[in-house]
Order: sequence, then C-alpha cells, then structure tokens
Amino acid sequence: MTLPAVASPADTVVAPATAKDCAVTTNGAAVESTNPLLRSWADQPFHLPPFKDIEAEHFEPAFEAAMAEHIADLEAIANSPAVDFDSVLGAYDRAGGLLGKVGAVFDNYTGSLNTSDIQKVDTKMAPILSRHYSRSYDIPGLFEKIEKLYEVREEKQKSGEWTAEQARLAERVYVKFVRMGAKFDAATKGEYADIQAQLATLQTQFSQNVLKDEEEWELVLTEADMKGCPADIVAAARQAAVDRNKGPDDHVITLGRSLVEPFLSYASRRDLRKTVFEAFSKRGELSPDRDNLKLAVETLRLRKRQAELHGKKSFAEYQFSDTMAQTPENGMKLLTDVWSKAKVAANKEREIMEAFLLEKGETLEGGIQPWDWRFYAEQVRLAKFNFDESEMKPYFSLDAVTEAVFDVSNKLYGLNYVERKDIQGYHPDVNVYEVHNEKDELVAVFLHDNYARAHKSSGAWMSEFRTQTKNLSPGDDAMEAIPIVVNNNNFVRGKDNTLLSFDDGTTLFHEMGHGHHGMLSDCQYEYVASTNVLKDWVELPSQLMEHWLGEPEVLKEHAKHYQTGDIVPDDLLKRFKKAELFNEGFATIEYTACAMLDIALHSLSEYPDDFDLSKFEKDYLASQDMPKGIIMRHRPAHFQHLFASSSYASGYYVYLWAQVLDCDVFGAFKETGNVFDAATAKRCKELIYSSGNTKPPQELFRAFRGREPDATFMLKDRGLIPE
Repeated sequence: MTLPAVASPADTVVAPATAKDCAVTTNGAAVESTNPLLRSWADQPFHLPPFKDIEAEHFEPAFEAAMAEHIADLEAIANSPAVDFDSVLGAYDRAGGLLGKVGAVFDNYTGSLNTSDIQKVDTKMAPILSRHYSRSYDIPGLFEKIEKLYEVREEKQKSGEWTAEQARLAERVYVKFVRMGAKFDAATKGEYADIQAQLATLQTQFSQNVLKDEEEWELVLTEADMKGCPADIVAAARQAAVDRNKGPDDHVITLGRSLVEPFLSYASRRDLRKTVFEAFSKRGELSPDRDNLKLAVETLRLRKRQAELHGKKSFAEYQFSDTMAQTPENGMKLLTDVWSKAKVAANKEREIMEAFLLEKGETLEGGIQPWDWRFYAEQVRLAKFNFDESEMKPYFSLDAVTEAVFDVSNKLYGLNYVERKDIQGYHPDVNVYEVHNEKDELVAVFLHDNYARAHKSSGAWMSEFRTQTKNLSPGDDAMEAIPIVVNNNNFVRGKDNTLLSFDDGTTLFHEMGHGHHGMLSDCQYEYVASTNVLKDWVELPSQLMEHWLGEPEVLKEHAKHYQTGDIVPDDLLKRFKKAELFNEGFATIEYTACAMLDIALHSLSEYPDDFDLSKFEKDYLASQDMPKGIIMRHRPAHFQHLFASSSYASGYYVYLWAQVLDCDVFGAFKETGNVFDAATAKRCKELIYSSGNTKPPQELFRAFRGREPDATFMLKDRGLIPE
C-alpha cells in the first residue's frame, strides 16, 4: 500500500489555468510578440504552452501584465450595474484567465523544472503574488455582489432558475472570500495580507531548502558496498553516479525515496544504511544555512494569528471548518482509532523480526533501529512467506505498469491514450498523450513525467496546465475547454529499463486517479471543476485507482517480464498476496504519526519564544507510545505537505479519511463480482470523477453508495481487523 508523498494540488493562490487567446498590453505597449507567455498559444498543438520558447526571465513581466488584467476583470464586475448570476459569478469564474495561464506554467516549473533561475523568480514573486491575491478579495463592491447572490442561492435553485452547480458555485466563492478576510475591517485586512505575504515567502524558502538538500547530498559507494542490493538497484545507483559525473566504478545513493527505500531494504552493511537513513530523515536541516525548523515555527505562529483573526482558537480549528470532517476532534478520532490497532500490528511485526534474529543468532546493538526495520522486514518476508520483492520487479517495468494503468482507465472509463512523440514537453523526460473517450472525442491532453532528476521536487503529484470548463468567454476557441493534465513521479531511471516496486506501481496508479479527476471533469464552471474540491475528498479519486493494480485480472494481463515477456507466474502471485499485509502495521504507524502530530501541532494555543519543534515531536510521539524502531514518514523539517504550502496543513489526515471512502467505493465494485462492472464504473465516473465540487461530497458519496461511509472496508484493507 502506497502512502502519500507530495500533495497533488497546491493551495489555490493561483486561479486554475484557463488559456485565453487575447492581446496583452502593459502601459499601452504590446509585449505579446516578445514574451511567449503573453502571446496567443493557438499556434501550439492543443494550445499547449510554447515550452521551447519559455525562459525564467519571461515570468516576472508576464505576471505583471496578468495581475493587471486580473484586477481589471474584477473591477469590471464590481462596477457593472448588473447583479445577475452570469454578470457576477459567471464572469468571476472567467476572470484572470491570463494569470491562471501564466501561473499554471510557473507552478509546474517550480515543481518539475525548478532551476536556480526559476527559484530566484519564485522567491521574488511569492510575496508579490500573495499581496495581489489579497487585493483581489478586496475590490470595492465585489464582495457585496457575491454576498447578495450567496444569500439567494437556495431560493434560486429551488425555483429552477439556477442549477445545483450554480448554487454550489455561489456558496464556494462566498466561503473563499470570507476565509480570505472579506468581512474584516481595513486594518485587519492589512494585517491579514501581511500574514499571507510572509507565509508565501516562508513556504517558498522551506520548499527550496528541501530541494537543495536533496540535490546536494550524496553517498558515493563501490559496488561491493552495495552487497545485498538487487541488480536493478545497483544499476540505478551506477546511473546516478553517471548523472553526477562520478568515476567509472562509482555508485551513488541520493536522497530520492525510490532509491533510499530499496537501499534500506536490501543493503547488508548496517553502517551505510544508518548513514543514508539519517541523511534522509534530516532533510531540511542538513545545513546550518538552511534551517527549516526555524521557518516552520515562524509559519506556525503566523497561522495561529491568521486563525485568531477569524475568531478561531487554533489554525487546526480554522482549517477543519471547511472540510468534510468539520472539526479537529473528528479527524483525530479516526486517526486514534486506527493508531491503537496499528500499534498492536507494528509491535507484533517487531517481535517477529526479533524472533527471526534470535533464531539466526544475530545480535543488534541497540535493537532494531529505524535503519534496520525495512531490511529485517524483507528478511522475514523471505523466510516466512518465501517472497522477495525483487522477484516481482522484473514484471513491473515502467512500460508495463503504464500500459496497465492505461488499460484499466480504458476498461473503466472508456479513455484511450495516443502518444504524440512529435510534441515537445517542458523536459525531454515528458511523454505527451492526447486522450479520447469511447466516441473518439478529444477529452484531455495528458503529460507523464516519471523520472527523478535535478531541479525536480521529490514525491509524486498531479497538476494542470489548463482546467476543464464550459464557461468560455465569447470568441474563445473550444480547445480552451479541454484540460491539460500532468502527472509527476520520481522513479529512479534504470540504464536500459526502469523497474518499479509494487509500491512504485501503486504510486503511478494513485497519480492517475488524480489525473482522471482532471481528465473526466464535466463541469460548467472551472472554479468547481476537477480537483477543486474539499481536501478530504480530493484523495478519494486517487486512492480508489490504486486498488486495480493488485487485482489478479490486471496482473495476469500486464505484469510481464521486461526481458522475456512472460506473464508473472501464479506461484509468485500467491506468495506476493500472502506477504502483502506483512509490515502494514509499520506503514500505518509511520503515516498516522505524521497525521496526528500535524493536528496536535496546529491545535496549540501558543508557540512561545523558546518553542522547540524537535522536542515537541519527540515528546508528542512518546506520549502516544510510538512503537520502537519507527519514526514519522515525514519529519517536520522536510514535511512539505505542512510547510511548503498551507494546503495540507492540519490536513494530512485526509489520506486516511479518504481511504475510508475509497475502500468502501471499491467494495461496491467487488460486490458485483467484477471489478470492471460497467454500471458501477458509470456511476463512479459520474459521481466521483466528473462532478468536481458541483455538490457537497457527502451528497455525492451517498448518491453512489446509498448510505454513509463504512470504515470496516478500510480496516480490513490495512489488515487491522480480520476479513
């Protein structure tokens, strides 16, 4: 089971991308002919950004022009005498198209192509953009119109004058304005804007510090040092050495998770495992010049003040008020219920490993430490279940898993992927596809960026260069309604073939679930389309997709040996299935510890001058009886979900919340006796993937399942209660 890496969508400070073919001027001087971000992209295939022409220097002037246009759009709405839906909310949904277009490219570059030049622009523009967005919620007369329409939304829907989606749009826009301080007095608005700008700067620096640590740290080894590692991991380490211009016999371990975790699982030398583990777990604090703990504490204090201005006791209370869970207590209740069961499972797993060591006559100084756990879990998996993860990897080439996910996408939702090798992405690693439905209509453009490399953030995520909409401006080309979706992974490139672990494959399926959310979106208004949903709903579409990779029907068709083409043997699959849930206690603990600490940390009433975040982490985990030998999956100094944006802050619980939903939804497929049941897939597409935020998520789930969610499916899936 794959646990979360990097969140898909960032906190929406840049409007979702809507490319508009309009002439752009700044101070009356045409700039579209010299700046590729400002000229029309209609000459590009599918109106994609002109990637080959874009340089870092183009972003600042493009942002300046786009921000000016955005304010002009909003002022036109505010100053118009009209107060009908399309003149206000329809126009608001269309406003800032250029800013969304430029911002979408920039946001994707800061994640996938974050060179030093892009980082400089990001550092400079982060507070400027933040203040622009604060201003955009304070246009005189605009909120008054939005509030007026919000107050009549139920009446308009009941009368049939508005659709349910229009009523939902009125609600979501109003809520966003209020959460951005639209009801504050002038002085408070000023303070709130200052807080947002400071947070933007801190979050940008936090992210850049983690990236720098991951780029700079390396462990140069000989092939002998890698004793115990499978051939594909040795080859990947050798390729990393080549990429970093090392000697002809050198091998390099970097801080990419797809290289670190296999090394920790197989490398025989305990001292080297410890070296790698300690560096990996201390990202964000490897250099005294990059103190992310200090940045995190400053962020926490600003968030606390932000919550106070909204009349909330804590940032956790503020964040939860706009979620399915509603309160920190509700989120924590789910976590602690799972925590108690996971502790029993993890402690039992450690006891099994200790018994294994005793049988072998081995003694570990200090007992099983965090750099030992994965190694001995694999040893036990081999001894107890006769299963070695490395046996599966030859059947899980990147090509095979990609074919599998496209096939599942087709069987469930009728999507067909046509690769366009003639179209250039933003990097040579990127594969570009046009995506058609069962009627052979173009429904999306899909970019697949799978490899780890310099200047790319760690983890995996989905984002968009253009979000689906039907609310086009007069004269817009219909292509502007077609989404452009990108999935990022961080697989370690093999020399000839890239082989994935089952967890890597699950990550690819997970991100395709997010991709489906964007590609299958069928909403009138961009503001409520695609992944623009409540945070504890957004992980349902992604985690739901994970289930199909482990289905025998999928494995027997697509798990093919990368050299011979042979299908994975039945005996290997049986051994894999028997071993599947071993170490699930460990995986659940390292995730749930993060989610619990996140809520606890953001629930504090103060962060005094001597607040020590490392001490808080240590003390909190001790108070929760953290199982020995396990640490948090993401420690505070590199916990980008929390501190690289505010999106998942006090919200990391959402993966488990959504797992209750996704396991229940997958249960509906299983209950039919066919995981590709057409009727169930049709309802799933309509209610989960296509509906965006057009209705409250609770309503969508009840419409699909006919009842409230049942956590039993999730607990069984994690092996925390018997089948």
